[in-house]
Amino acid sequence: MKYCSACGASIEIKIPAGDNLPRHVCIQCATIHYQNPKIVTGCLPVWKDKILLCKRAIEPRYGLWTLPAGFMENGETVEEAAERESREEANANIRITNLYTIFSLPHINQVYMLYLAELIDTEFSPGPESLEVELFDEADIPWQQLAFRTISETLQLFFSDRKQNRFDLHRGTIRSANRP
Repeated sequence: MKYCSACGASIEIKIPAGDNLPRHVCIQCATIHYQNPKIVTGCLPVWKDKILLCKRAIEPRYGLWTLPAGFMENGETVEEAAERESREEANANIRITNLYTIFSLPHINQVYMLYLAELIDTEFSPGPESLEVELFDEADIPWQQLAFRTISETLQLFFSDRKQNRFDLHRGTIRSANRP
């Protein structure tokens, strides 16, 4: 950030009075421009014993597989964002059942919140951000072609939990910079 969005003046990085972290502060109007983590939300859509995955048609990780997920928009709930992402990426009709994983990724300032969801039908198709969408059995998951570590961690937890028929909320931190 170089210029203040309130008045257009230059920005400097400093610790404001009463704060303890460096912030972008306007040198003219003193507006503090906070930069906070982004929320990524989506779901793990289940149809019988299969999982719906999307092959990415956009960067980052073009051509790799992921769960339908993306950045939350202003004015929507986390659940609404997860449903929207499922429609946008896979034209999937889902029913969210419960929050399943929360991962903090402090190295890229993101928080992933992924829900378990039931596919209502199999009338899914690639959206503009997907090359293809497909249902996978556990044995056929393309583990080496998964786009993000948050997705592989969530899938591993799911398949482990499914064996116990227990799907509790999982929380964790991923600090690796090489694969989010």
